[in-house]
Amino acid sequence: MESIYRFVAPLIIGYILDLLLGDPEKMPHPVRLFGNLINAGEKKLNTRNYRFLKGLFLSIALIGSTYLTFFLAEKFIFSLNDYIHIACTSLFVYFGIANRCLIDEGRNVFKKLKVDLPTARTQLSRIVGRETKNLSDQQIKTAVFETMSENLSDGVIAPLFYYAIGGVPAMMAYKMINTLDSMIAYRSPRYEQFGKFAARLDDVANYIPARLTALFISLVTLSKRAIYFTFVYGRLHKSPNAGYPEAALAGALDCRFGGNNYYHGILVEKPYIGTNPRNIEDREINTVIYINHAVTFLSAAIIVLLNFVLM
Repeated sequence: MESIYRFVAPLIIGYILDLLLGDPEKMPHPVRLFGNLINAGEKKLNTRNYRFLKGLFLSIALIGSTYLTFFLAEKFIFSLNDYIHIACTSLFVYFGIANRCLIDEGRNVFKKLKVDLPTARTQLSRIVGRETKNLSDQQIKTAVFETMSENLSDGVIAPLFYYAIGGVPAMMAYKMINTLDSMIAYRSPRYEQFGKFAARLDDVANYIPARLTALFISLVTLSKRAIYFTFVYGRLHKSPNAGYPEAALAGALDCRFGGNNYYHGILVEKPYIGTNPRNIEDREINTVIYINHAVTFLSAAIIVLLNFVLM
């Protein structure tokens, strides 16, 4: 079997599995294992002196061991049988991308908003880091769209990007980087030093994927405003990456994102993205869902096409 099919077939199968199944909470998942390993390491090492060095050591050890484990596993499985190799690789591609889960979470918040505001706030807290207990209807909708655009980059385009570069080992190593960032990269007394390396590494890892996501949002919406917002507002975000997909989506929808929010009891000042503070309508969740699906499909299609052209 040609090597190109051993690479392309798992991508297509993994994409379809995510589209159909999403991420069932009771299903074993490597990211949950990553989280358990990070939590154990943080409890052991994040104490007393040299926290930055300890955090650096933990990050490098977990990322390196993740890459090596999947690299050796892939070599072993490849030596067994082409079809077993494709099946196992497809499974981990499925684990690596999370678009269906992201869409389901966003849709669920909008469903809860139609019933009860406090319940919607609780539902939103599953997918955002900001405090949600005092958010209004419009602030909740804005938060959903912001996180759907940002996580489209982190949870879908970036994993696909690293799969294109280095297969499942690179994809899983990126997932470990991103999980480290989500768990220990906080500007708080406990994590400021310990998670600093993980935060900076995540910034580097997402630099290209975030900008690709903004480009793809602009392409699938055919929106000149999305391109304009990307260049004008993308760099204003405190994160070197999150602002780009958020700006592209705000431009495509002609709405305003950003503004101040509380995180862990601390007021964080953020610039606005856009100038049109209009109300977001309930039906617009369907537009954002279309954009996420279209961007994911476009990304996978480009990877497949490039492999057939370049191989």
